[in-house]
Amino acid sequence: MSAAEVAELRASVAALAADPAATLTRAQLASGSRTVCALLGARFPGGTVELRVPPFAAVQLGLGERGRHTRGTPPNVVQTDAVTVIRLAGGSLGWDEALAGHAVRASGVLSDLGDLWPLVELA
Repeated sequence: MSAAEVAELRASVAALAADPAATLTRAQLASGSRTVCALLGARFPGGTVELRVPPFAAVQLGLGERGRHTRGTPPNVVQTDAVTVIRLAGGSLGWDEALAGHAVRASGVLSDLGDLWPLVELA
């Protein structure tokens, strides 16, 4: 991923931090989701947890018991929307708050992604 993509993600993070009800364009949501997934995928290669941000992005992450799952969809799945994943990445929304507000659906014993947020690349 390019520095421009990370810069665009930072701008989206800043807009949502200033106003959680801010409206991002479809292109900003798509780019932000894909960049978050790419950053996480580069940092946690593997396939034990799948993070889905429909309709824009999905990534398999190697968290916890690496190497246990090798084919198909992992048994640990997390799904959310683009605004939520961008807010999580920037730290304006906490994992527990997102779960409590039903903005994230997580299943499987390794589906707790609370320690991943906010992304260090955005600090």
